[in-house]
Amino acid sequence: MPLKVVGAGFGRTGTNSLKLALEKLGLGPCHHMFEVRTNPDQLPYWEAAVRGDTMDWDEVFADYGASVDWPSAAFWRELADHFADAKVLLSVRPAEDWVKSIHNTIYASLMKRATDPEGAGRNRREMAYELIVNQTFHGKLGDADHAKSVYEAHIAEVQRTIAPDRLLTYNVAEGWEPLCAFLGVPVPDEPFPLTNTTADFQARIVERDKRGEG
Repeated sequence: MPLKVVGAGFGRTGTNSLKLALEKLGLGPCHHMFEVRTNPDQLPYWEAAVRGDTMDWDEVFADYGASVDWPSAAFWRELADHFADAKVLLSVRPAEDWVKSIHNTIYASLMKRATDPEGAGRNRREMAYELIVNQTFHGKLGDADHAKSVYEAHIAEVQRTIAPDRLLTYNVAEGWEPLCAFLGVPVPDEPFPLTNTTADFQARIVERDKRGEG
């Protein structure tokens, strides 16, 4: 199926909440980094994308109706061009909050990759490290000022590139209304899902490390 929604927001901008919301709205299944973990067929695609190989995006997203989070968010431009009818969703949060969150979650997790046992978990972390730390943040994700400047420049670039009628810049704290209005779907009669807090992320990584899964 062609993607109906291309997520351009970096990880730690409420992307898991957004994944659940889009699926509730009938626009899923929604791709997220979690899919690379749970679907073994996904990792080779993203290893290839990180290498710069030519990608068959229709094949990569054959089972998905939307995408959010890394790794796909790093390829927002290519996906927006390829899926020309898709709407583009730029998830955001205040920059200072985002820097604190990513340092306490994704960055801390990726820095443990060398201690992972050989296997899919380590390969996944190595792919994510190359894509996020090296390619997106030029090896300086740990530098708060640099991370913030890259984050803010990314938001500005997406907003500059995508036509306003195709783009929603969105904070999940806004809830259902702006998202549903943008997508042209009814507002569900239930609370907006707010998940994967820093504490949730850290607890999940601790459990995976105990199991040696990475």
